Amino acid sequence: MSVIAENIAGIEKQLHGKARLIAVTKTKPIEVLQETYEAGFRRFGENKVQEMTAKYEALPKDVEWHMIGHLQSNKVKYMAPYVSMVHSVDQFKLLKEINKEARKNDRTINCLLQIFIAEEETKFGLSEAEAREILESAELLSLTNIKIVGLMGMASNTDDDDKVRQEFRTLKNLFESFKAYEKENVEMKEISMGMSGDFPIAVEEGSTLVRVGSAIFGAR
Repeated sequence: MSVIAENIAGIEKQLHGKARLIAVTKTKPIEVLQETYEAGFRRFGENKVQEMTAKYEALPKDVEWHMIGHLQSNKVKYMAPYVSMVHSVDQFKLLKEINKEARKNDRTINCLLQIFIAEEETKFGLSEAEAREILESAELLSLTNIKIVGLMGMASNTDDDDKVRQEFRTLKNLFESFKAYEKENVEMKEISMGMSGDFPIAVEEGSTLVRVGSAIFGAR
C-alpha cells in the first residue's frame, strides 16, 4: 500500500463514517493525483479553476471535483461542464453566474454558501445576515440549475481547540436554522468544515465533508 493510500485509510478511520473526505490536491502534480486515483480515491478538491481544469482533462472522468477556493465569476464557465460541487459561494452574483453556466451545460451544480466564522480578516465568506438575504430572495427560486445543499466554513488558524470548536458549532447551528428556508433548490444536508489540523473536532461538531491536504500528501 502506498503512503498516500495509508494516509487516506488512517484519516477515513477517524471519520467514523460520519463525514466524507475530500483530498485537497492544489499544487500537487498530476502524477500524485494519478497515484491517489489508483489507490481507489475519487474525491479531489482544488483552489484554482485553471489548475483544476488541467487536471480534469488529464485524469479519468469518474473523479468528483470540488471547487474549494475563492471563485471569480469570470472563471465559472471553465469548470461548469464537470465540477461536482462549489464550496465557496460568497455572493449572490456568483450563484447567478454558476446557474447561467450550468444551464448552458444542461447540468445542475451543487453549491455551498461559504460562511465567515473565523476572526481572521483574510478569510472570505458571507455573514449570517448576507446568507439569510440570499435564502430569502424571491429571485433564488428562478435559479433552477443550481442547488444550495449546505454551508462551508473555515475556523481560525489557532492552537486553541475550544475556539475552533466554538466556530464549528456556530456553523452547525446556522445550518440547522437555515433548514427553515428549504425549497426546490435549497436542501441543507452538507456541512463542509475541517482541514488537516482540525478535522477530528469538525466531525465531532457535525461536519459531513472534510477538506484534507497535508495530512494525506505531507506538508508542502
